Amino acid sequence: MGMTITEKILAAHAGKDFVEPGELISAKVDLVLGNDITAPLAIKEFRKIGIDKVFDKKRVVLVPDHFTPNKDIKSAEQCKFMREFVREQELEFYYEVGRMGIEHCLLPEEGLVGPGQVIIGADSHTCTYGALGAFSTGVGSTDLAAAMALGETWFKVPESLKFIYYGNLPRWVSGKDLILYTIGKIGVDGALYRAMEFTGPVIEELSMDSRFTMCNMAIEAGGENGIIAPDEKTKQYIEGRMKFPYEFYYSDEDAKYLEVYEIDVTNMELQVAFPHLPENTKPVSEAVNVRIDQAVIGSCTNGRIEDLRIAAEVLKGNKVHPDVRAIIFPGTQKIYMQAMKEGLVEIFIEAGAAVSTPTCGPCLGGHMGILAKGERAIATTNRNFVGRMGHPESEVYLSNPAVAAASAVLGRIAHPDEVIKK
Repeated sequence: MGMTITEKILAAHAGKDFVEPGELISAKVDLVLGNDITAPLAIKEFRKIGIDKVFDKKRVVLVPDHFTPNKDIKSAEQCKFMREFVREQELEFYYEVGRMGIEHCLLPEEGLVGPGQVIIGADSHTCTYGALGAFSTGVGSTDLAAAMALGETWFKVPESLKFIYYGNLPRWVSGKDLILYTIGKIGVDGALYRAMEFTGPVIEELSMDSRFTMCNMAIEAGGENGIIAPDEKTKQYIEGRMKFPYEFYYSDEDAKYLEVYEIDVTNMELQVAFPHLPENTKPVSEAVNVRIDQAVIGSCTNGRIEDLRIAAEVLKGNKVHPDVRAIIFPGTQKIYMQAMKEGLVEIFIEAGAAVSTPTCGPCLGGHMGILAKGERAIATTNRNFVGRMGHPESEVYLSNPAVAAASAVLGRIAHPDEVIKK
C-alpha cells in the first residue's frame, strides 16, 4: 500500500519507512513558530522544563504580529517578554515592528519554510505552509514549549481527503473562492483532524499566492493540515530563498484516501461566507444587497501582492463609499514596498482607503478596525465567528479581495464587475 504526501513527510521525520492513519508517532520538527499571543505562554512553560537552551536557535522563530504595533500596555509587555527571551536564547530569526510581517506571509517569503518539512506553530493557520508541499499544523503553547526544548513532538497520523479541482476558472474566482466553496460543501468539521490534499489541473494553474490562501483555511474545515504537491511553480518560488534543506514528496498512485471529492469550477460564482461560520457560504449574487460599514483587505489569508493587485484593479478610478471604512493590510514590509513601487498604494489612498503597516489587527478583534455593535464588515480574512472582529453583535462576511474592494466602493456586498472601469 502506498502513502500520501502527508504520510511520507511524517514517516521521514519519524525515522520510519511507513506510517498509517491513526498511528501515534514522535517526529522531528524543522521549525517551531510562536507569536505575541502564544509565545509568552510557551516561554513560561519552556522555563518549567529545566532546559537552559532551545534545541536550535535557528529553528525557533518568533513573530509579534497580532497586537503590533503594540496597541496597549499589556500587548507591549507581551512583546517585551518575547524580546528578552530572544536575546537570552540568541534566536536568529525574530521579526520586530518595521521588519515584521504577518507570520504566515513572512515565513515563506523569508525562506524559513519549504517542501517536505515538518513545521509546527502555536497558531492555527500554520497550515498555510502546506502550499509549499510541507506538513505544517497548529499546536498549543505547551506543545510548542516542549518542541522548543526537544526539537520533536508527537502526532497522530491523519487520514487524508483528496480534493480534485477541474474545469475552467472564471474571471475573478481565486483560491479564496475555491476554499470557501469547499468548506461550504463539507462543513467546518468536514475534515476534522484530517489532511486536506488539494490537487487537479485547476490547482496546477493557481498562483502560489492562491495556494497559500487555500492551505491557510484548511483549519476552517477542521483540517489538521492542507497540502499541495510541489511543482514547477513551487520550485520557482523557493529558488534562492531557502535557508534550510528541503525535499519534494509526492503521493503514491495507490495511496489510500478516506474520501475523494471532485469539484468542477467552470460555473463557480464568487463566494461569500455569511455570519457566523466559514461554512455558511453563498454565491455573491445572493449577497449583493447586504450593506457594509467596513471593508478589510489583508491578513495571512489574502495580504499578498497578488491580492493587493486585484484590489487595486477594482479600486482604480473609484472612490470608497462615504459610509464605509476601507482598511488595507499588506502581509509583509516587502509586499508593502512592492505595492508602493507598482503604484498600488497610491491607488488605495486616492480611492479613500487607509493603508496599514503589516499586522493581524482586526482579523482577531485585535485593533485597527474593530467593529461596533450592529456593524457589518466584509473581509478577506479567514474567520467570521461571533465577535471575531469586535462587538458580539457585529457581523463579518468573508470574500476574496475583488469582492471586498467592489463592496467598499458601493457600500454593500458587490460583484467586481459592478464597479470595474472598462
